[in-house]
Amino acid sequence: MSRPVDALIEFLESEQARGKSHVFLDDEAREGMRELYIRARKPIATPPSPAVEIASAPRPIAQTTKLIIDGSDKAAKLESVKRQAASWAPAHALGSLRETLVFASGNVDAKIMMIGEAPGYHEEKDIQPFVGPAGQKLNDILKAMGISRDEIYISSLVKFRPAIPKQTTNNRKPNPEEIASCLPLVLAEIDIVQPEIIIALGGTAAEGLLNLSGSLESMRGTWHQISNIPVRVTYHPSYLLQSSSNQVKRLLWEDMLAVMEKLGMTISEKQRGFFLPKA
Repeated sequence: MSRPVDALIEFLESEQARGKSHVFLDDEAREGMRELYIRARKPIATPPSPAVEIASAPRPIAQTTKLIIDGSDKAAKLESVKRQAASWAPAHALGSLRETLVFASGNVDAKIMMIGEAPGYHEEKDIQPFVGPAGQKLNDILKAMGISRDEIYISSLVKFRPAIPKQTTNNRKPNPEEIASCLPLVLAEIDIVQPEIIIALGGTAAEGLLNLSGSLESMRGTWHQISNIPVRVTYHPSYLLQSSSNQVKRLLWEDMLAVMEKLGMTISEKQRGFFLPKA
């Protein structure tokens, strides 16, 4: 059975494959490292009550720990990753994620790949990324860009909903250990889809995908890169549900305009004027 430390090893190996020789550890990551050390010194804990509905029950030894990508085309290769993700040992061994796999959706030949942090209540219920109110807000953004949801590829860093005791509709952000456990899966998706541009939705997605730190404001407004693919960081659509500020909407829209320009898309004067202060 995979140990929690295996997720860390998997993460470090993926960072090494991306050409990184050093990894920044913030206070939360250091705390996670300490927790791993404490777990290693303690006997295996009794699994929590089934009422919590998290992936903490013992699992067969034959779980997937290394990705084996097969298939003759993109769709087949992504399906092979999805099959392995369902029993992905580094994620399940943590005991802090729920059982339902929410993998990805969209066009395997997409020019744009959008990546969020983790599924929430609505995503777990529909087994689709970015549905519910945040998903509708994302659809509105895409419509304003002149593209449809079917034209892009949508995924998340973490493939299972982060668990909370007595959980109903409430959600929480994934922690660094949970992100590290699933990072090889989303990196494989990027390698297979090979989009022209990646959009990281929210600070958590940007931190996990790009190893950035700081505020989202410091991450957005410029181009980053992963696997030689340009990455734009912007606000998570759910943030727009919490803020009625046209200024925030304009900042997000400026990121989308930068994406459109990068792709050589036609931009009308009306589109360029969205959310600008009225004269």
